[in-house]
Amino acid sequence: MRRVLAAMSGGVDSGVEAALLAERGYEVAGVTLKLWCYGRSPLSPRACCTLDAIDDARRVARRMGFPHYVVEAEEVFRTRVLQPFLDAYAGGRTPYPCALCNQHLKFGDLMSRVEDAGADALATGHYARIVRQEDGAPALMRARDAAKDQSYALALVPHAALGRAMFPLGDLTKEDVRAEGRRLGLEVWDKTESQDLCFVPDGDYAGFMKRSLGETRGTREGPFLDREGRRLGTHRGIIHYTVGQRRGLGLAAPEPLYVLAIDAARNAVVVGPKSALECEGLETGRVNWLMPRPPEAGTAVEAKIRYQHRPAAARVFPSADGSAAVRFDAPQSAVTPGQLCAFYQGERCLGGGTIERALGADGMPLAHERGAASTAREAGAGLVTIALS
Repeated sequence: MRRVLAAMSGGVDSGVEAALLAERGYEVAGVTLKLWCYGRSPLSPRACCTLDAIDDARRVARRMGFPHYVVEAEEVFRTRVLQPFLDAYAGGRTPYPCALCNQHLKFGDLMSRVEDAGADALATGHYARIVRQEDGAPALMRARDAAKDQSYALALVPHAALGRAMFPLGDLTKEDVRAEGRRLGLEVWDKTESQDLCFVPDGDYAGFMKRSLGETRGTREGPFLDREGRRLGTHRGIIHYTVGQRRGLGLAAPEPLYVLAIDAARNAVVVGPKSALECEGLETGRVNWLMPRPPEAGTAVEAKIRYQHRPAAARVFPSADGSAAVRFDAPQSAVTPGQLCAFYQGERCLGGGTIERALGADGMPLAHERGAASTAREAGAGLVTIALS
């Protein structure tokens, strides 16, 4: 019998994941990470990331006859997820904190406890699959249900962690999961699914930022600029905008205007026509490769540049410093610094890295983005650490 730590958020997916393992004969120990947002967010009793969610997870464990534990992870959550989220937004970037949470908490801090607990594996309720290659190395694969696939959010998980990870829901649809929960008599089987970040439950990212940062960089008014640097109006604070945004600009123009870039150092938002959002490629920061070694330069891949993006045919060029350049076969719109670029070949996720900048046909940053790109690090360096309470 294998002993498995089952990560349980209190939702239906992780509840069914743990219950199915128990039913299959695994020696399961349920674990809920107590994060900063537990008990502090104005959520309904049936949502995730509340004290009630911990009780929901405990009830699943009691129903299936396995122990359940709550692990304090507030400090790791603050330093590895919340603070980078705040720094990125205030620096004019649009972060994807779910990937950081998976990297540092579930498959970082929690994975490190697997051996301490005498367990063999860590299971989560993600919709993804792990398949062993011919050499025995684990490969991250898309879920069978394309609509629920979460491999993108797992692209930053350390490759070594995949060898001790389990995704019991990888071959199921959401309807299958709810049906299994109902069959097993789990109270969470019909629980409402959370659609927002756990620490921004109402979806008001700008409001959360203002409450956390106060009147600091990112929240002050500043200029809307066109691509030539002419002032077109005044924005409400760069935290209200992201690349590709059209709504809520409040600017009158002969043609619709879109956010092209955010220059945090100048506290400016650059706008222009939709056609200016087209990008020939991008550069990432350090890539987390889910394979023994990076692919050869020019390897054909499909690049997914945000969660809802349809992966685009491209070629990837890994660099000696761990970063990578990507050249799309066809231009892609609204490449957004701070988002995750994940690489695929067929069903397999090869890894991913944070997008640093969009590239034009000449392989250089787009003209309207050069100022923002050259000052992004300067802007981030000027931020102060926020004490959230």
